[in-house]
Amino acid sequence: MLLTILYVIGITAEGMSGALAAGRHRMDLFGVMFIALVTAIGGGSIRDVLFGHYPLTWVANPYYILIICVAAILTTRISSVISKLESLFLLLDSLGLVLFSIIGAEVARKMDYGFVLIITSAVITGVFGGILRDIFCNQIPLIFQKELYAGVAMITASLYYVLIEYFNIEILIASIITLVCGIILRLLAIYYKIGLPVFIYEDKQK
Repeated sequence: MLLTILYVIGITAEGMSGALAAGRHRMDLFGVMFIALVTAIGGGSIRDVLFGHYPLTWVANPYYILIICVAAILTTRISSVISKLESLFLLLDSLGLVLFSIIGAEVARKMDYGFVLIITSAVITGVFGGILRDIFCNQIPLIFQKELYAGVAMITASLYYVLIEYFNIEILIASIITLVCGIILRLLAIYYKIGLPVFIYEDKQK
C-alpha cells in the first residue's frame, strides 16, 4: 500500500515535470499530456515490453493515465506556482527516480533474472521516461549531462538486490531502506554536483 501511494506521488510529480517541459516548447494541450505520460510511464512501458512483462502497468491500472493527465492539465493552470517550488520538485523527482528503480528491479527479480538484468530493468524504469521526454522536446537528455542519475538507479537497484538476496530482508523493509538511501544519494549528488567525467572532443580539422 505504501509503495502504491509513493508510486502515485512519483508519476504525478514526473507528469508535472513533463508538462512543464512541454510548456517551455509551447506545445498544445495534447502535447502537454503526451509528454507528461511519456515522462511518467514511458520507462516502465519500455521495461515491460523488453522483459515481456504483461500487461503493461498502465494497462493493468488505467487510472494511472487519468492521474497523470489531470496533473498535466493542473500544471498548465498553476505553472507559475510550481516553478517556485523547485526544491520540492527536486525531492519528488529523486523520489520518483529511486522508486521507479526499485519497481524495475523487483519486476526483473520476480521473473527470476540475474543481477545484471535486474540492474538493467531498474535503470530502464528509472531514467528512460526522462530520456524520451527530452528526445521529444528535441534536447540532449539531461541524464547524459547532469549529476548522477542513472548511477543512482544502478546503486539503488544493487542495494535492493543485496538486501533481499543476501540478507533475506522482507521486500517492504528493503524497499524503505533502499528508498531512503537512494533519495539521500541523489540529493547529495545534486548538492555537491557529483557526476561522471565529461568527454569533450573537438574536431580540429573543422
